[in-house]
Amino acid sequence: MTSRAALAIAGLLIGLSVAPMARADDESCRLDLGRGWPPATENYGSAVERLFAADTTPVLSLTRLPARAVETGLQLIAGEGEGDWTLRYTQADERVEVWNAGKRELRVGQQPDVIAVPMPAPLARRVVADWQRALSAQVPADRSAEFHEGEVLLFVVDGLRVSGLQPGCGPAAQLMEQVGLMIEAADTSDEKRAKRWRKLEESLDQLEQSLAGATG
Repeated sequence: MTSRAALAIAGLLIGLSVAPMARADDESCRLDLGRGWPPATENYGSAVERLFAADTTPVLSLTRLPARAVETGLQLIAGEGEGDWTLRYTQADERVEVWNAGKRELRVGQQPDVIAVPMPAPLARRVVADWQRALSAQVPADRSAEFHEGEVLLFVVDGLRVSGLQPGCGPAAQLMEQVGLMIEAADTSDEKRAKRWRKLEESLDQLEQSLAGATG
C-alpha cells in the first residue's frame, strides 16, 4: 500500500474507534450531516468533484474537502451491462483551493493521482443501495447541510447528495469503515483484493443489521 493511501485510510477512520458506536437514534449520536450543499461550498466542491470524475459519471462518490491538506475522493463507476464496475481512489496532486493575495483560486488544471481497479458488479450495486438507504434513513429530507469550518465530506449516491462532518456514530459511521476497505482494495494485489471484498460484504451485512435496528 502506498503511503498516501495509507494516510487516507487513517484519516477516514480516525476517531471511529475512540468510543463505542452509538445508535443513530440515541440522544448521544448527533450526525452533523444534511441534504444538499453546505453554504459557501458548492463552487469549491463542484470543482473538485469534476476534477476527480474527469470524463466519467460516478454512481457513488465521496469527496473529502480538508481544511489544509490535498483533497481526496472515492468513486464507483458502473460498467457496461453486467460487467465489472470501476472503483477509483483519487487524490489531488496539489491542493485545489488556495488563497493568493486575498483571492481564492481553484487549481483545476492539474492531473490528480488515480488508482482504478475492477469491482464485482453485484457488490458495487449493494454498496450503492446500502449507502443510499443509510443516508436516506439517517439524514432527513428537511435537514439542510450546514456550513462547517474545517473539513467537510460530500456524499453523492445515485443522485442523493449529503454533506457535512464525518459521522462518528450510528450506521453512518460504518460507511467510513467501508471506505477504508475500498481504498485498501484499490491499492493492493488481486489476491488480497478478494479478501477485501469479503470483508466489505461482511461490513455491509453489519450495516444492514444496524439499519434494521435503528428503524425497528
